[in-house]
Amino acid sequence: MSFLELLKIEFMKIKRSKMIPLIFIAPLLVVTSGVANLQNYFSPEYTNAWAAMFIQSALVYAYYLLPFSIIVVCVMIVGRETGNNGILKMLALPISRYALSVAKFCVLLFYLFMEMIVFLAVFVITGLITTSNTGITEALPVMYLLKWCAGLFFTMLPSVATMWAITILFEKPLLSVGLNVLLVIPGILVANTPLWVVYPYCYSGYWVSCSLHDFTAKGVNTGFHLLPFLPCAILVFVLVLIVAVKCFGKKEMR
Repeated sequence: MSFLELLKIEFMKIKRSKMIPLIFIAPLLVVTSGVANLQNYFSPEYTNAWAAMFIQSALVYAYYLLPFSIIVVCVMIVGRETGNNGILKMLALPISRYALSVAKFCVLLFYLFMEMIVFLAVFVITGLITTSNTGITEALPVMYLLKWCAGLFFTMLPSVATMWAITILFEKPLLSVGLNVLLVIPGILVANTPLWVVYPYCYSGYWVSCSLHDFTAKGVNTGFHLLPFLPCAILVFVLVLIVAVKCFGKKEMR
């Protein structure tokens, strides 16, 4: 069985799952509440309305709601296989458990991508309604939104890989969820220290925090420096993904 066929099977499984509605909950909650909090402060003369709405919505989303939703998806993906001993049936087939683990991780990345699409769509719709109601004529900054949403996606990859590895390593869902949540909570604190570069759970939040600093500093561009972030992020992503792939189904194969 080729990897593409295996990937197709994994995507067929999620069609009958209840995971898809999960990608709508966090974006709807954070965008509507974030934009609603700012709506009363806008006026027709207000500038940078879109940036203000994005930062208000994305800050909490990047630090907490997005990671929490991914944690739930990780547990549900693994739970679908372990719940009815489906993992044993899959491992009995002439396929590599390594390839099976990578295929499931690709499904997880697909959910992350779809959630970013939903976040962007909900934000644009809500933002257009808000700017229309307040008489703001500022044009929709498409490239700005795409840039920061793409940044959220890519900076989440090391964190998602780590969440997936922890979910694989700990058999009981309560332990994996508890540990992942425990690591997510201090993310906003670590992001304000030099240690942020080695703490993947705060990468996406730090990305948005840079936007917040640039916005409040009125033109002072601190930027999100690729060094030393990029080498550390790649190293974390590769190492934890290797651990996840190596450990997936290992217990069941004994």
